[in-house]
Amino acid sequence: MMMRALLVLSTLLAAQPLAAQQYRWVDEKGSVHYSDTPPPPTAKDVQRKRMKANAVGAQGSYDLAEAMKNSPVTLYSHPDCKDVCQMARDMLNKRGVPFTEVSTTDDAKLQELRRVSGGLRVPVLVVGGHAETTISAAAYNQALDLAGYPKAGVVPPRSQAAPAEPAKPAPAAEAEAAPR
Repeated sequence: MMMRALLVLSTLLAAQPLAAQQYRWVDEKGSVHYSDTPPPPTAKDVQRKRMKANAVGAQGSYDLAEAMKNSPVTLYSHPDCKDVCQMARDMLNKRGVPFTEVSTTDDAKLQELRRVSGGLRVPVLVVGGHAETTISAAAYNQALDLAGYPKAGVVPPRSQAAPAEPAKPAPAAEAEAAPR
């Protein structure tokens, strides 16, 4: 009977959210209780516990680490690509997917974009060896699902911003660099 109670208690604790507040307390009969709600005023030996992530909660992190290792994500963008590139960035951030963003601002990066996608249109989402050129959250989510990335809400969201635009040369520098 005691083993069954411990098993039920363990299952309940494992189902709690990550880092949930838990209480340990003793009632007037001397029985020890664990709960996620504050104990009654008559409780003795009240202890607050901060439960760590468990195997259930850590699964998303493991899946994310495996997907990142097997299928890293790269987003190809351009500073002039405001709305649709931001939509791709927001979708990745909401889903908690770490990604590298390549801003195609020079010839070498444009050639890299052409090599991975077959064209020069941005945004392009590369997941592992697959280049998704269809500009839609559904297409991006499908590529991430196939690569094993956790769904939105399983891992914490991110807030990766657009890369800084390259500095433009000062007018005096342009005049000096111009052929005579």
